Amino acid sequence: MQEQMMTIDGMPVRIHDEKNLLELIHKVGVKMPTFCYHSDLSVYGACRMCMVENERGGLEAACSTPPKAGMNIRTNTERLRKYRKMILELLLADHCRDCTTCSNNGSCKLQSLAVRFHIEGVRFPNTSPTPKIDDSSVSITRDASKCILCGDCVRVCDEIQAVGAIDFINRGSKMYIGTAFDKPLPETDCVGCGQCSLACPTGAIVVKDNIPEVWKLLDDEKVSVSVQVAPAVRVAIGREFGLTDGADCMGKIATALRHIGFDEVYDTSTAADLTVMEEAAEFAEKFAAGETEKMPMFTSCCPAWIQFCEKKHPEILPYISTCRSPMQMFASVLRTYHAENADGKEHRHVAVMPCTAKKFEAKRDEFKVDGLPNVDYVITTQELIQMIKESGILFEDIEPAGMDMPFALKSGGGIIFGVTGGVTEAVLRRISEDKSLAAVQAISYHGVRGMDGVKEAQVMHAGKPVKIAVVSGLRNAENLLKQVMSGDVHYDFVEVMACPGGCICGGGQPFVRRASKQKRSDGLYETDKISSMKSSDENPVMRELYEGLLKGREHELLHVKYWN
Repeated sequence: MQEQMMTIDGMPVRIHDEKNLLELIHKVGVKMPTFCYHSDLSVYGACRMCMVENERGGLEAACSTPPKAGMNIRTNTERLRKYRKMILELLLADHCRDCTTCSNNGSCKLQSLAVRFHIEGVRFPNTSPTPKIDDSSVSITRDASKCILCGDCVRVCDEIQAVGAIDFINRGSKMYIGTAFDKPLPETDCVGCGQCSLACPTGAIVVKDNIPEVWKLLDDEKVSVSVQVAPAVRVAIGREFGLTDGADCMGKIATALRHIGFDEVYDTSTAADLTVMEEAAEFAEKFAAGETEKMPMFTSCCPAWIQFCEKKHPEILPYISTCRSPMQMFASVLRTYHAENADGKEHRHVAVMPCTAKKFEAKRDEFKVDGLPNVDYVITTQELIQMIKESGILFEDIEPAGMDMPFALKSGGGIIFGVTGGVTEAVLRRISEDKSLAAVQAISYHGVRGMDGVKEAQVMHAGKPVKIAVVSGLRNAENLLKQVMSGDVHYDFVEVMACPGGCICGGGQPFVRRASKQKRSDGLYETDKISSMKSSDENPVMRELYEGLLKGREHELLHVKYWN
């Protein structure tokens, strides 16, 4: 087959399987300006920043134009530069100007493009609307005055998550993005996943800020504050401080948290081991009893998935595992531990999570004792980064440290919870009769690893095949549910993570592109690889807990029942 060629900025370029000019332009080393283009979403083509000029003088949107043999385009002409500057000035004229106090200051795409194209002033009067802030959600905050109508949030919510909580309202100059009947987010189908905040190029949708409350807690000398850190956080924080993308920074995180003022620092991976113990036992019991022949057992670690079922598929709730999430299991254990080992101080607990939906989970009535939450505050990876910067800590230079006893040990199975398929692999390691390294490695080749939105696997357990599905992204979960409920497919065990790729791509994580997501995944698996313990049941902390603090109280402290 003859090679197909085109010309970009005077250079001949070979066409392969690129779906649009934008992809081809990126491959030749040109970074095109965009607002509304997102590789995982449908092409919208509204912002017009990626326009290119063809040999006839016509303008074409690079995001929506497929490459064709013989095309001759230019990406940087006087006309295009004027055009892009005009677009930026118009956007800035209708945009909030409080950039220095915006939470996205320094990471705002509108701000960075204004710098790139040397915008020194705006010729048009400021028509920015009065800030209209929706602060009703415990997970995210919306400010319509910072919205540029790129539509990324709308498409993520609909196309990736199948939620559709927000959409375009009105037309023309009166258009804005809002909810049906302008209801507060908690009164919509919103599940708090925060994927809209990751897609937003400005500060129109951001993670809810709980930093002031945590600082106040840490400054109270009458209070002892413990903190747990989710597995996915360790591989997402380093890049922000100039370290290798996907590097395991848990040791540095521990040092930073103690410097900030936390009295006890724990790794949620330990509680992930506890979750595996309980979830594996629950599944083995249901599988042996034939209960999974009708409907599979669904995992329960993801709070956005739980909300999705509560709001859209309440009929699924009886088939969701009764296990609490690792965050809530650990919080329950710590509350009980401190009650038995009181030191005269009031104990409070904070969780560092990659997930915005965890903020909602912390406030659920199911996880309160005597009206008080087991987790007082949840801060995201983004918020932890901000606290480290506020403290003046040179993260890249500090020495790593270990976690606090008596909950310092964890297995590799607990660590890989942060990536899609990790929960399933950890459970399979637990129920496997063969605990050899070869057997553990074999499990990873059964189809549970990888960043695909839907994965299938089959393993043998108790002489019978176990059919497994691993799903990330709620659109994928919705499609799989339809197939399961119609009887078109059958599974015994289904792992669901709301965020595509799992917790490493959670709404509270710093935003990265696909290649960096893979590096985060690789980072967790690399840490698992060097772990001396692979299976959760090998962790001696589990034995100590079951023989001590948890004895006779497993169901009370580790399980929950969700009701619609």
